[in-house]
Amino acid sequence: MPIDEFKHKGKRKQLIETLHKKGIEDENVLLAMNMIPRHLFIDSAFEEFAYRDEAFPIAAGQTISHPYTVAFQTSLLHVNKGEKILEIGTGSGYQTAVLVAMGADVYTIERQKELFDFSRIILNKIKFKPKYQTFGDGYKGLPAFAPFDKIIVTAGAPELPQELLKQLRIGGILVIPIGKVNQKMYTYLRLNENDFEVLEFGDYQFVPMLESTNK
Repeated sequence: MPIDEFKHKGKRKQLIETLHKKGIEDENVLLAMNMIPRHLFIDSAFEEFAYRDEAFPIAAGQTISHPYTVAFQTSLLHVNKGEKILEIGTGSGYQTAVLVAMGADVYTIERQKELFDFSRIILNKIKFKPKYQTFGDGYKGLPAFAPFDKIIVTAGAPELPQELLKQLRIGGILVIPIGKVNQKMYTYLRLNENDFEVLEFGDYQFVPMLESTNK
């Protein structure tokens, strides 16, 4: 496995500059992404291209998202240090590492066993481990640890998972792409027990969120 060399750090700095030019203004997001060796989260065949703003295939037919998408979704969360964040879809573990680097207490769940095993090894290796990591059904969330300050969904949900809304604290934010083929990015700000402020942030394309085991 390649280590984090000077060449990687140089390319990473260039990526951060690219993201800033594309409109990512949250300095905390950019600082965190500058800390994470993205090349370790993808197949070594793509290592040379790891710091381009591109998505790459990973195990189990999934992808690691464009860095811009990771940065944009993360900025919508408005992460504060020490917040309790639920991540639905650990994937390679890259988004997890970014949230941990921002000082969040991250609880993350992955449906694909191959990715769960891979991400756990990598996150442990680079010492950006989440507070809690498990293999299971993202549609169910983690009710035993609720409520959460923030929730982020990293796969395209065909519809809004109501169970996740229930696990969001009042004042908390859910960031989720919704749609069956192409998705639109939404945020749900919980105003009180029953009401949410919903905002839409344009078109994206994610791998589909796997069906719940409840169905």
